[in-house]
Amino acid sequence: MTAKSKKNKGQTNKNHILFRYGLITLAFMLFSIAVVVKLFDTTVIEAPQWNERARKELSKTTVIPPERGNILASNGNILACNLKVYDIKLDLRHNKIPKDIIWAKIDSLADSLDYHYPRVRNLTQHPDTFKKYTWHRRLKKELDKDPGKRTRALRIAQKKTLEDFERIRNFPFLRDFKGRGFRIPVYKEEKNVRIYPYGRMAYRSIGRVNENFKTGEFHGYSGLEKDLDTLLYGKPGIAKKVALTSSIGNWVTEPPIRGFDILTTIDIDLQDMLEEELLNICESSNAEWGTAILMEVETGEIKAISNIELLDNGTYGEALNRAVLPFEPGSVMKPISMMIAFEDGLVKDVNDVVDCSPFQRTSDPHAPGVKNMKQVIEMSSNTGIARVIFRGYANDPSLFYDRLSSIGFFEPMHSGIAGECVPRVRKLLPQDSRGNNITLTARHLDLARQAYGYNTEIPPLYTLSVYNAIANGGRYVRPHLVRSLIDENGRDSILPIDYIRDKICSRETAEKVKTCLREVVWGEHGTARMVRDDRVEVVGKTGTAYPVEKGVYNQLKRRYAFAGFFPYDNPRYSCMALVLGPSGTSANRTSGQVVKNMAVKMFARGMLNNTSTFTGEKSSDVPVFSASDKYVSSELLPSLGITRSRKVKSGAEGYNQKTVPSVIGYDAPTAVMLLEQRGLNVVIRGSGRVVSQSIPKGSPVNQGGKIVLDLHI
Repeated sequence: MTAKSKKNKGQTNKNHILFRYGLITLAFMLFSIAVVVKLFDTTVIEAPQWNERARKELSKTTVIPPERGNILASNGNILACNLKVYDIKLDLRHNKIPKDIIWAKIDSLADSLDYHYPRVRNLTQHPDTFKKYTWHRRLKKELDKDPGKRTRALRIAQKKTLEDFERIRNFPFLRDFKGRGFRIPVYKEEKNVRIYPYGRMAYRSIGRVNENFKTGEFHGYSGLEKDLDTLLYGKPGIAKKVALTSSIGNWVTEPPIRGFDILTTIDIDLQDMLEEELLNICESSNAEWGTAILMEVETGEIKAISNIELLDNGTYGEALNRAVLPFEPGSVMKPISMMIAFEDGLVKDVNDVVDCSPFQRTSDPHAPGVKNMKQVIEMSSNTGIARVIFRGYANDPSLFYDRLSSIGFFEPMHSGIAGECVPRVRKLLPQDSRGNNITLTARHLDLARQAYGYNTEIPPLYTLSVYNAIANGGRYVRPHLVRSLIDENGRDSILPIDYIRDKICSRETAEKVKTCLREVVWGEHGTARMVRDDRVEVVGKTGTAYPVEKGVYNQLKRRYAFAGFFPYDNPRYSCMALVLGPSGTSANRTSGQVVKNMAVKMFARGMLNNTSTFTGEKSSDVPVFSASDKYVSSELLPSLGITRSRKVKSGAEGYNQKTVPSVIGYDAPTAVMLLEQRGLNVVIRGSGRVVSQSIPKGSPVNQGGKIVLDLHI
């Protein structure tokens, strides 16, 4: 190639290079111009719109939900609280899961999950059913898919603790993955749940919460959870958007305020005893339902409240809170009418007499025909109490309603129990709401019936509150479930004792009514003689009424009531029980026994300002050690200074994990542990050691099945 051609070629290459540089320079210039134009457009022309968008974004606020307060028993035990739990999931698309699955490890993982976290709790033992719902089948179904089509969120356990997560983390196959967080395929999602450590104890009184799925807030829908929701919920916080260096973040301007802890008046031991006694009576009498309330006389604190109902499956469970629902009370109304009669001067003394001959379509089957006030209450004379009330209210029957109203009988209790109703007693006016005249004869008939507990509807809580006032010397204290409020700093705001009326009757009147009530249990012809017990003197009144169904009385059933207090000389507790059962029994044998048994048990435990003798319960000459899988009696005896003892023999040895052991003689925690290890759900009734179990020893274990243990001291 000649020098000239080389020179021409070099010149051509230079031109090409300069052309390219020119194009690049032009492109950069055009890009710069576009940037400047866009910058000008954004910062000048469209500035108002961008500023408005920024203002809207920065003006957004986020509501921070507060922590809900706890509900506590009178001794501080937790009845309802919040718990942080976790849903544990598997990411089967995780890059650490190998393409070549080692199925032996997957089978080991499935075995562990089937044992500890079965997919169906009540899985039957039928081989085909078990195979259908086993983790082997579920894992294989997912892992057989193409890796890109597997689920990222296979939930293997829900509402579990960190201990559960660590356990699953160390299951076969999963323990091969090193690291934490997103570096491993097993992960957890945090949730807050409301838990109730005592299960369904006082279920209707404590209440429950549900979640508003739109807002994510939890609010109460029954019991104390509902009535005190504004206090328990707390105050939400507020977080605003703020501009940070590289992004927009949240800045808490108002921190959330935790809800109050509610210290209730519920006594766990008394609650357990009342539920057991009511359940026993309902079962033995084939009752449809029962309700019972135990209240402290001086303070009005509701120490226990129980509601039992026959369920569709033939067992009894916690039911609708009928303690605050109105029912025709029957003869438990008579002492209230008698209190009014004494206070109004219609009778002066318990030995004053009244003619008990037939009156207002009512006859008195009890002899004699003339009774004193003690006998009227003792023998539950309808005509006797009606004639006494007529002495003051026959001329204007509507005044009886006004007299009840004057003692605060129709005022809301505000007890803290959801669904509370006020008594329904018709005011006997000369005209009805439509202006129709009502004859005095008809109003007299209604007045007589109201005096002895018919033609009225009164919630058991209201009836008991008046009995409590009689026991309290006439001071009408307000029944309540809340003792104090505790804020997030631990400051305790104790609620003072509140009175519906400082006095509904004089102390002298209260003593007269107490004397009459004593005859019901301790008199020769009393209607509640079976309530007697020499260890503690219970007094009260029985009442019986037919339930109204479809507008008519069902005479095949009866509601049996007993309301009273104990001990008689210095009343500390009032109690009422109401049981709906078949005809053929009596309040003396049903609701009266609930109150009596509570009094005896409380006496036996030294809860009535007495020295406990335990005469109300079984005892032995030497200490008894319950059966246990840990033989530590040789270590305990010297430290307790005990030289003689006896030990209940264990019956759990010799059974494998697939059969039900005998846990008779065991203490409750050990028995529950042994049975739950085999996958059974344990229900405990009573206290002490196990005396019987619903599933015989040696029976095949039904995973997730229920076993009932009866305990006794």
